[in-house]
Amino acid sequence: MKTYDVIVVGAGPAGLGAAIESGKAGASVLLADENDQPGGQLFKQIHKFFGSHDHYAGTRGFQIGQQLLEEAARAHVEIRLSTRVWGIFEDGTVSACTEDESFRCRGTWLILATGATENSLVFPGNTLPGVITAGAAQTMVNLRHVRPGSRAVVVGSGNVGLIVSYQLLQAGMDVAAILEAAPQVTGYAVHAGKVRRAGVPVLCSHTVLEARGERELEEVVVAQVDGQFRLIPGTEEVIQADTLCISVGLTPRWELAALCGCKMDFCGPLGGRLPLHSETLETTCPHVLVAGDLSGIEEASTALDEGRLAGVHAAAALGLLSTAESAEREREIQSRIAALRQGAFGRKRQTSKEQIWSRYHQHQGGGL
Repeated sequence: MKTYDVIVVGAGPAGLGAAIESGKAGASVLLADENDQPGGQLFKQIHKFFGSHDHYAGTRGFQIGQQLLEEAARAHVEIRLSTRVWGIFEDGTVSACTEDESFRCRGTWLILATGATENSLVFPGNTLPGVITAGAAQTMVNLRHVRPGSRAVVVGSGNVGLIVSYQLLQAGMDVAAILEAAPQVTGYAVHAGKVRRAGVPVLCSHTVLEARGERELEEVVVAQVDGQFRLIPGTEEVIQADTLCISVGLTPRWELAALCGCKMDFCGPLGGRLPLHSETLETTCPHVLVAGDLSGIEEASTALDEGRLAGVHAAAALGLLSTAESAEREREIQSRIAALRQGAFGRKRQTSKEQIWSRYHQHQGGGL
């Protein structure tokens, strides 16, 4: 059985960040991912990131992914793709499988960066061909260069819904409307402005009631809702569309963390059920760290820096970084993460994170 200093599960932004920082410090690192390509959502993102130079401002998502893969190669990270981790044991042993084999390995430190799954909605007709998630739409349009249809309705005005709407327009589709149950757009104004300037109506206080079609989606029934999200009778409207794109948030993929025995908690603003963790991403299980969407749903840039923070923490615990080096590096990364949480949405997440950290320390101190 092969032994590594660090095993990272999940090769999205957080996993890559963790593997790079651990590898740069001299750790032997295995990075495993169930997909056939590393990079997670980055390679679906053709838009330019904004913010600071430290957060790759002006660089497109897939370009960031390529840069991270080059960093991982220089850090001598071993990447195993199409590899599903299905078992984690108390002695640090990890069981995984590919299409051809099943194998076991052991890690002194385990970093879980398993990401998130897309939420969906339940309504009549939601299984019709043409009803897809935002992630599926991005995969089809940005990776496979296939239009899912010709005319779309998008549900959800968060950043993902707004960005996907614009990318559908770039692919040559007509976006008939963006529906938002809340009374206001929930994503950034810069993204909302782009789709509005392109002529896409954003219908706030609206939801989808039904998807209709004989063998595939043909029309979408929508209606208004009140301040308590209750249907307002008589406001139903039919929109002709062959694509209904659902973008209503994400839920952390917590199953492996629970399998490890990590103490779990629930935090709505961070996506729901997730592992309790500290400011340095330690869980209640010794030698197990979490990063990225598993520690709470945020932006890709935050996930990347959380991964870097976890990687630095593991490297320091292995004795590969001095106390001064690790402290300085952690301060730099924490400062960047704090900058990302400056806005209204970020401050709300920061408050939620502080609550999770507080409950972690209470648990470790015997208070929970």
